[in-house]
Amino acid sequence: MSEHQALVQTMDFFTPIVDDPYSYGQIAAANALSDVYAMGGRPITAMNICCFDPQMAPAQVWADILRGMADKVAESGAALVGGHSVEDPMPKFGLSVTGLIDPTHMLDNAGAEPGDLIFLSKPLGTGIITSAAKWDDEFAFDSLVEDPVALPQGATVIQDSPIGVAIAWMSHLNREASERALAAGARCATDITGFGLAGHLFNVARSSEVGIEIDSAALPLLPRIQELVERKNLTGGSKKTRAHLGNKMTFADSVPDWLKEVVVDPQTSGGLAIFSKTPIEEFACIGRTFSGTAQIAVR
Repeated sequence: MSEHQALVQTMDFFTPIVDDPYSYGQIAAANALSDVYAMGGRPITAMNICCFDPQMAPAQVWADILRGMADKVAESGAALVGGHSVEDPMPKFGLSVTGLIDPTHMLDNAGAEPGDLIFLSKPLGTGIITSAAKWDDEFAFDSLVEDPVALPQGATVIQDSPIGVAIAWMSHLNREASERALAAGARCATDITGFGLAGHLFNVARSSEVGIEIDSAALPLLPRIQELVERKNLTGGSKKTRAHLGNKMTFADSVPDWLKEVVVDPQTSGGLAIFSKTPIEEFACIGRTFSGTAQIAVR
């Protein structure tokens, strides 16, 4: 378009991960919009991807999914310009998003340098918690009234429980994280989604030709994660990431087994991992980069 303006396009959709249809629509939209934010972009238009069986549930269910999506797209400042629907016995929903970036002032996942600090904008554990909820583990629905937890600014929870807090974070846009990254002068970031923290950070390490050290004690976590892991609420995706990384990922003896699972837990609408030499005080500093071969060392 010009030296300082370019289009970016992305799409993402998935099957339901929560029971509440409105929340599902919000999470699917936030997740799709996140790919634009991960590049330092601003979403401008979005199109629906709807795969629904109209006979499977009342019309209000499908309407609530679309309403959740529309509210989140409006929050992002983008315009909803249409989409497409097909009948499908397995519901799937998401968005195709177009955004604008400044090519001279953007984020990519191949620009990390030795000495960068790594900041994470959302807590980890959505795969573990949503798996627990799917399997009706009572710990996923346990009250947190006497155990206050961090929520996104201005967020409310639909239920006082680990799954309620996870929904609040999954529905939260990565817009602020993207803006803070650019303001700090960062040039590298990635959103943390299906490959988990370790998988997405390794992609950055490999593309940037650096090593990455993660401070496991500094990782922000969703509530009751240790108990949920110890109750065997694990995902198939975490096993695939472990197998994929192999000896490229190592753990210090001091890292407990349950926390190792969190590092590879696949996230839905996870936060941005921002590589910056300037501290970003609003987010947890979870590690650093160093000169060397591409690897993930968890300490």
